Amino acid sequence: MPIDRLYNHGLPLTGATTAYPLRVERVAVEAGIPICSHGPLADDPRSPIDSPLRPGYPAGVKSFASRIVHWHLRHGRHSLPWQATRDPYRIWLSEIMLQQTQVATVIPYFERFLTRFPDLPALAAAREDDVLALWSGLGYYSRARNLHAAARAVVADHGGAFPDAPDAIARLPGIGRSTAAAIAALAFGQPCAILDGNVKRVLARHGGIAGWPGDKKVEAALWTLAESLLPDTGIAAYTQGMMDLGALVCTRSQPDCPACPVRADCIARTQDRIGELPAPRPRKALPEKHVQMLLLLDRGELMLEKRPSRGIWGGLWSLPELAPDADAAGHCRERFGFITLARQALPRFTHSFTHFKLHIHPVQLQLVPRHGTPPGQIWLPLADALDAALPAPVRTLVRLIARQ
Repeated sequence: MPIDRLYNHGLPLTGATTAYPLRVERVAVEAGIPICSHGPLADDPRSPIDSPLRPGYPAGVKSFASRIVHWHLRHGRHSLPWQATRDPYRIWLSEIMLQQTQVATVIPYFERFLTRFPDLPALAAAREDDVLALWSGLGYYSRARNLHAAARAVVADHGGAFPDAPDAIARLPGIGRSTAAAIAALAFGQPCAILDGNVKRVLARHGGIAGWPGDKKVEAALWTLAESLLPDTGIAAYTQGMMDLGALVCTRSQPDCPACPVRADCIARTQDRIGELPAPRPRKALPEKHVQMLLLLDRGELMLEKRPSRGIWGGLWSLPELAPDADAAGHCRERFGFITLARQALPRFTHSFTHFKLHIHPVQLQLVPRHGTPPGQIWLPLADALDAALPAPVRTLVRLIARQ
C-alpha cells in the first residue's frame, strides 16, 4: 500500500519533529503497511526530478499529487492545533479563522474559542455577543456571525451532524466552494479540489496560468487545473500539502524553488516567469474616510452602542460616530440629552480595511451624571468594556483611556 494511504488508516501522525518522516515510516512498518523500497520519504526534495513519475510511486497515482503528498509527509506542517483530527467542527473553525488571517494570529484565537465552545452544539447554543467577543481583534467579523449562524443551521437542519457532502457544506452560511471542499477533504476524505490563495499561487505558477486569480476567467482555469490534479488516494494529505506548499515554499515573494517537489515541470520556473505569475490584483487607490469617535464617560463608565448587524463591524459594540468637523458636545446634547463637563481631543490614528482607510479622530467627553440610558446603548466600567465585543481600533482607544 502506498504511504499516501496512511492518512486513511487512522494512524497517529501527531507530534511532528525533525524526525517526523522516520516516525511515519516506523508507524507504517509497525502497522504492516508496506512502503516502497526506494524510500520516497528519504529523498531530498532538492535532488533532481528526472521523470514525471518518480521511482517507487504506485502506478495510478498522478505524479503531481504523489510528489505533493510525499513532500508534505516530510516537510509539511503537522503540529498545528487543528491538525491530526477528522473532527469537522475543528477543521471548519480553523478554515474560517484562516481566511485572510495568518496562522500565527489564528492559533491563540482558535484555542480560546475551543475552550469556550468545545463542540458545535455549544457554539449553536451561545449568544451572538459572546461569539463576537471571542472573535474581537481577529477582524472580518461577518465570519463570526456566519459561523454562529451555520452552527445553528447544522443543529436545525442536519440534526447536529455536520454534513459531509461539499455541496451541502457550501450551503451553510459563510462557506464558499473552496472552504467546503477543504472541510470535505480533510474531515471526510472526499475527493475535492480546493482553491485558496496559496493554492492559486502554486497552480498559476506550475500551470503557467497568466492573469489575476480573482478574475473569473482566470479562476475558472485554475479550478479546471485543480480538479485535474486530484489524487486517487490520500486526499487529506494532498490537500494539506497544497496549502503548506503555498505557505512555506511557493510564497508570494522569494519562493524557495529548489525545495519545491514539483519544480521540474513548473512552467513559471522553466520559463523564468516566477515574478509575473500569478499577476497581482489591479492597483487602485483606496478611498479614505474620516470619522470622529466619541468616548463618553460618566463616573468611570463608558457608553457603547451596538452597530447594525450588516456592514463594517456588524453586531459589535462601538462608539458614537459623527463627522470630524461636527460639534461633539452639541451632538451629545441633541442626540442623547447629555451635558458635557470637559472635552479632550485624543491623538488621531488610521485603521486600514481591505477596501478603504479610516482616519479616526477620537474625542473624550466627561459628562454631567446622566439620568438614563438611550435605547441601543450600554454603560460599562472600562475594565468590563474591554471584555465586550469591540472592533480593534475601539479596543485600542478603551485601553488608552483606561491607562490614564
